[in-house]
Amino acid sequence: MIYDNLSENIRKLKEERRATILAHYYQESEIQDVADYLGDSLALAQYAQKVTSPIILFAGVHFMAETAKILNPTKKVIIPSLDAGCSLAESCPEDKFREFVQAHPDHVVISYINCTAGVKALSDIICTSSNAERVIRSVPESSPIIFAPDYNLGRFLAKKTGRPMKLWNGTCVVHVTFSLKRIQELKLQHPLAEIIAHPECEEMVLAVSDFIGSTTALINYATSSPKKSFIIVTEVGVIHQMKKINPNKEYIPAPTTEGCACNLCPHMKQNTLEKVYFALRDLKPEITMDANLIDRARAPLLKMLDITHVH
Repeated sequence: MIYDNLSENIRKLKEERRATILAHYYQESEIQDVADYLGDSLALAQYAQKVTSPIILFAGVHFMAETAKILNPTKKVIIPSLDAGCSLAESCPEDKFREFVQAHPDHVVISYINCTAGVKALSDIICTSSNAERVIRSVPESSPIIFAPDYNLGRFLAKKTGRPMKLWNGTCVVHVTFSLKRIQELKLQHPLAEIIAHPECEEMVLAVSDFIGSTTALINYATSSPKKSFIIVTEVGVIHQMKKINPNKEYIPAPTTEGCACNLCPHMKQNTLEKVYFALRDLKPEITMDANLIDRARAPLLKMLDITHVH
């Protein structure tokens, strides 16, 4: 039976199909462990540029698989579950964003990669939380900026760079449900623990954090910090990699407003190991996109990758 050793069967099928599996840190640990490349949005966009196999299976959410297709229009890109959407991408509909952009002419449009291909096509440059500061600083001081779709990340970056920006009012369901009160209670229980948070979190949560950074930056910080205990204020999938790199440290998931320390992205968790197997077996669901949309969305992505010095 395929279920007897699903991971091994996936590895065999991957070789037969000549496929590459890209997976985000928010995926289930079993999916992370069968991936060829694992990373945050920036790293995965960079990996997607280098893939030589004819098939890419993207274990992430829809906009990430779209990004891989935009960067590899001639390859077959499949995703384990088409239901793996993104609350942040959905909070910025293309038609409404077009109106927003038209209402602010002469602005340079910087869009966070967590958006649809249609929104990317309306943008001048894409960014990720890893390179957003560098992207913003690449824009001349004289040019006004629109930043979309994450309001919290935009506000954090405006403060950090000193650049006022027109912000789209979008949020990520995972990062806005953390409870400041419960994080502070957790800190009292673990006084030596450092609070490390993703910049998509609410401003009040960021204000009590010891370190703020992208998914990869959080993993790197927890690895290199002399501290032995961390309160993790992002999707709990990252803890799997933290434990693999340094199992002797303590990683405490931050509690949500519901009270549980269980802040899973419901969209990311639509993907399962079984769905990865069936997607490889059947080569579907496949990401298909209009060629014109691919061309328009690719330009701002390539601009980001150029700014980040990845060729």
